[in-house]
Amino acid sequence: MQGFDGKVILVTGGTSGLGAATARLLAARGARVALTGRRAAQGEAIAGEIAEAGGEALFIRADVTVAADCDAMVARTLDRFGRLDGAFNNAGIAGRAGTETADIDDEVWNLIVATNLNSVWRSMKAEIPALLAGGGGAIVNMSSMFGLIGSDVRHAAYAAAKHGVIGLTKTAANEYGRRNIRVNAVCPGYCHSEMVDPQVDAKPEFYAEVIRRHSAMDRLGEADEVAEAVAWLLSDAASFVSGAALPIQGGDTTPVG
Repeated sequence: MQGFDGKVILVTGGTSGLGAATARLLAARGARVALTGRRAAQGEAIAGEIAEAGGEALFIRADVTVAADCDAMVARTLDRFGRLDGAFNNAGIAGRAGTETADIDDEVWNLIVATNLNSVWRSMKAEIPALLAGGGGAIVNMSSMFGLIGSDVRHAAYAAAKHGVIGLTKTAANEYGRRNIRVNAVCPGYCHSEMVDPQVDAKPEFYAEVIRRHSAMDRLGEADEVAEAVAWLLSDAASFVSGAALPIQGGDTTPVG
């Protein structure tokens, strides 16, 4: 049920971390993958790895904060593969935690919201017409555990953007469900990645306590663990799942609300 049998999946932010892990997994299960990012060398390398393993992948250089790039990445996917069956809107940044809400600079706020929320909306605007043209499909958006709870590390812009992703996801699921498009979000906790590992390494004692608060398993997640959840949501195995915000946190012990 999780085989993709030539389906075409677009993965934004596919040049590292959770995006790269998901692109590799989808390709290994038969998907034809278009992966995007701003770092061409890394993107081409991952596409090459997939090809060497017997898969099919296309790297597209794109900045998903730019509307024209979002339109172009979908157009190039259609030019290469002829259709679009699903998308994982993963691109985002963490920014730097530790600043209280009233002290956040406008520039920092706008960058985090543009990269983590507006980019998902812009990507969906480009993807949905292509999915409709093919008879439907599935979208998975990257949120965060901080899209479900308030940030306890003074990171209001990030939490606000990730809450926004869930609102966008649930609304789009309502709008397009009768047209055979499923839309879900994943909400990972702290996972090993190029984004998280440097933060943890810089403040090991601080983040050990944060992880202890947010994971009953008391550990960081692995990129492949998130990729498995994304693949399931994109697959026919999740055919009756839409509008969900799936926690992938090792059992968050923090009350919601």
